Amino acid sequence: MQIQKFEAAVIGGGIIGNAIAYYLSAENIQTAVIEANEVGKKTTSAAAGMLGAHSEWEEFKDVYSFVADSHCQYDSLSKQLKETCGIDIELKKGGILNLVFSEEEKRKLEAVMKLPSVQWLSKVEVYKAEKHASQEILGAVYMKDDVHVTPLSACNGFCKGALKNGAQIFEHTMVLEVVKQGTGFLIKTTNNSFYAENVIIACGVWSNKFFSEAGLQHALVPVKGECLSVINDKMPLTKTLFHEKSYIVPRNNNQLVIGATQKWNDWNELPTFGGIQEIMEKAKSLMPEISTMRPHRFWAGLRPQSFDKRPFIGEHPETRGLYFAAGHQRNGILMAPATGMMIRDLLMERSVNKDWVTAFKLDRAEKAAERKGVLQ
Repeated sequence: MQIQKFEAAVIGGGIIGNAIAYYLSAENIQTAVIEANEVGKKTTSAAAGMLGAHSEWEEFKDVYSFVADSHCQYDSLSKQLKETCGIDIELKKGGILNLVFSEEEKRKLEAVMKLPSVQWLSKVEVYKAEKHASQEILGAVYMKDDVHVTPLSACNGFCKGALKNGAQIFEHTMVLEVVKQGTGFLIKTTNNSFYAENVIIACGVWSNKFFSEAGLQHALVPVKGECLSVINDKMPLTKTLFHEKSYIVPRNNNQLVIGATQKWNDWNELPTFGGIQEIMEKAKSLMPEISTMRPHRFWAGLRPQSFDKRPFIGEHPETRGLYFAAGHQRNGILMAPATGMMIRDLLMERSVNKDWVTAFKLDRAEKAAERKGVLQ
């Protein structure tokens, strides 16, 4: 069988992999996406889709410019993907109300409140906006620009956009081995083999195999998140309610998405009774009347977390043409556009923000270990 050849092969068909393919193929780079299952059906489809540039600020304040840039892309992407591909990524505005229950919680959010488009709302002002919020709150930090999308729709938009640009998608194709061959790479899979001048590893927590084979001595740890949805045919909710990583997100289809647990190093992709019970109790503390709503479905996903909670985005320090884009933890949906553009720019040898290159470089775990050893 003849080996298919590409300029770039992306291993992983979640939103990160498809965003990369979208931006590469837009530059007429012959691109393939190789996915072991179906596009977007693993961690991407488990996400709530919040674009929490402000609600998650504490996690990535050192790379806020990267996150803010990615966040800004979605407004134009929403229009562009609908016009060119017929895909509605369901960008829903209204913002996030980060509910605050004590003065101590309010103090912890002082830095966030200094950001543009973020404001403090009193208890009375919160009830004017969302009258079904908990009566126990002190107030809320309103993050009006933190909108959300439907993750699988956004992933499918990137995928269809890439296809329209000439990319090829190979589903149900598990990569067995990536071997350096000449100036490029031979990619052996369960179906056939491919050859690519550049390979981008973007398969979330399943990227560990490729990190290890590439001689990078660090791993991504799964942080399992369990979620459920309920049918909301009773109460209008226009804004996401958020508190300490828990959330109630209103969808356009009369559903509320509720999540999520954070179970460290749990590889089981199925939800548990205890996990669902935990998030139901948390949801009731944010919006008590949610307990009267009908349950719709339950699910779980594995967030890929690095040692410092930042993703690895960049070229292998020693192997030219081998790139990684994995480890986005809770913010893969938010960071997908900027990740795709950064990989595109690195591959095309364009200028990239030096702070981003440093923050996301692949060997920073080894460097950190070396520094620690020197200090000891």
